[in-house]
Amino acid sequence: MNSRFFSLALAAILSLTLTGCGYNDFQRLDEQTKSAWSEVLNQYQRRADLVPNIVATVKGEAAFEQDTLTKVIEARAKATSIQVTPETLNDPAAFNKFQAAQGELGSALSRLMVVSERYPDLKANKGFSDLRVQLEGTENRITVARNRYIQSVQQYNVLTRSFPSNLTAMVFSYTVKPNFTVQNEAQISAPPVVDFNKR
Repeated sequence: MNSRFFSLALAAILSLTLTGCGYNDFQRLDEQTKSAWSEVLNQYQRRADLVPNIVATVKGEAAFEQDTLTKVIEARAKATSIQVTPETLNDPAAFNKFQAAQGELGSALSRLMVVSERYPDLKANKGFSDLRVQLEGTENRITVARNRYIQSVQQYNVLTRSFPSNLTAMVFSYTVKPNFTVQNEAQISAPPVVDFNKR
């Protein structure tokens, strides 16, 4: 009887200890982070799925700049070739590689949209116009999904670094998760040069 009572008391103490140490918070925030990441991937996939239709429509414009089109195709191939697993969230190098590939695709698509402005027939094409609207909507969804992911990672990382939950993090090997960064941070941190004397 004493051993059973001792076992129950030990189980109660352990459960209270685990509850107070942040273990359950780690589980909740880890799942929240994974869910937010899944939505980011979902929106990136939506963008990648639009690319073949955009390329096919643009190819109909005979004089369209082939180099710009090729860069979009290559960037999509690179972005979709990177295998993303749940471990990607805990591997800063893999995360950065994935982020860089998605950034290249975004840049290539932006250049394509800018170049398309020079082609009146393409601008007047209803199919291309619809695809452009879908792409803009997808880019907005990507921004929202990334912001949610950034917030969930922030909550997880604060828990990982705060006392006493940082002790739980050490015991269970919970590490800080990588977050999105701005690829051209140095460039955008410099103030823009404005020269009113230029004509």
